[in-house]
Amino acid sequence: MKLHLLAIAVHPDDIELSCAGTLIVHTQMGQKVGILDLTQGELGTRGTAELRLQEAQEAAKVMGVIVRENAGMADGFFRNDEAHQLQLITYIRKYQPEIVIANALQDRHPDHGRSGKLISDACFLAGLKKIYTEHDGIPQQAWRPKRVYHMIQDRLVEPTFIVDISDTFQKKMEAIKCYKSQFHDPNSNEPVTYIATEGFLKHIEARDSIMGKRIGAHHGEGFISENIPGISDLDHLLLPELP
Repeated sequence: MKLHLLAIAVHPDDIELSCAGTLIVHTQMGQKVGILDLTQGELGTRGTAELRLQEAQEAAKVMGVIVRENAGMADGFFRNDEAHQLQLITYIRKYQPEIVIANALQDRHPDHGRSGKLISDACFLAGLKKIYTEHDGIPQQAWRPKRVYHMIQDRLVEPTFIVDISDTFQKKMEAIKCYKSQFHDPNSNEPVTYIATEGFLKHIEARDSIMGKRIGAHHGEGFISENIPGISDLDHLLLPELP
């Protein structure tokens, strides 16, 4: 199954919090979009790995992605080494995405930065013909995504570009709220964590509102590109003006 866009992140809910609006923009365009979660988030204080897998599938339906897989790497203890790179290369070659969205390269959670670099490195290595991988016993062809973009997560950094998600923001929040085990619930007896405080989701809305304001939109999601993205003409930078 060839995908146009593959979003890869270390924890279930990373994608929803950071780039779900953009994924929904592309699914609504009729493009094939998929998600790969590297771990089950099994070290998370709240909920269980099994519950988070279920919540992730519910969120995938909200976003309209056609496939969501979990690589089963060890939460907190995965490394950017040969074994993990080869595992990830297999997924990249399996889905042959034109665009990959990855974790932030630096962030509050150390897993995010380590994952961001692992994904970036694996995307490059996946294009080398002399690296051998196979899927279901069949040798895979080399494949390198045309672009790798890094989402902005907890740390608000200067974006390379911002995607207008004004029309998909509410759907994004619906996808986030599929993770009932992870966010604030006044009836829950689970410990209060950084993301389970009462005002956390309001911060997500404020961040997306600030990003949107910078491009003259209601809401936006910022991304980092290590390489400067090119355009064919200046009209590709024009957005409709707000009413």
